[in-house]
Amino acid sequence: MLLTCQEAVIIILWEIAVIVGSVRRNRQGIKVARWIEKKLKDRNHIVFLVDPLELNLPLLDKMYKEMTNPTQRITDLRNKINDAEGYIAVTPEYNRSTSTALKNTLDYFLEEYYFKPSAIVSYSPGMLGGISAAQQLRLIFAELGAPSIPSSFVMPRVNTVFDENANLSDEAYNKRIVKLLEEFEKHVRAKE
Repeated sequence: MLLTCQEAVIIILWEIAVIVGSVRRNRQGIKVARWIEKKLKDRNHIVFLVDPLELNLPLLDKMYKEMTNPTQRITDLRNKINDAEGYIAVTPEYNRSTSTALKNTLDYFLEEYYFKPSAIVSYSPGMLGGISAAQQLRLIFAELGAPSIPSSFVMPRVNTVFDENANLSDEAYNKRIVKLLEEFEKHVRAKE
């Protein structure tokens, strides 16, 4: 028996962690991350938004596995990272690299990332869209055991991409992101 679209069961594909890279006031990265979160949810993924501003993690002293009595906040974060089947980092570019807030958040864990793909979305107010940060982040994800997919997604002039209410003002991005998400999904599927 064939089901109509209304009768069809929605299948959840995977649990994905979207990791925000900025903690600055008036940050554009949260707009980018929320947009990515929505795009993933539209594709039936469960999304964990990992926001270092909300987490307020101290500078790394010990990794999670070295802690004798981790806080509930860090344990909850560990569970999200461990349960995720893939990661999408949303990184700004600071001095040709990723942010310290993103690096600090990533460094709390190691084995939790193993053998799970990552994808990188970078942004900047300039014309290159944070591509240097994306290249640096590739090295970090490779060391964590969560190699990034070949493609990345850059958002140049991010200050003009969203309006003051965080709505996308350039529809071309909605078309471009599909390629990255499809490639990412193929890598997540391949690890099964």
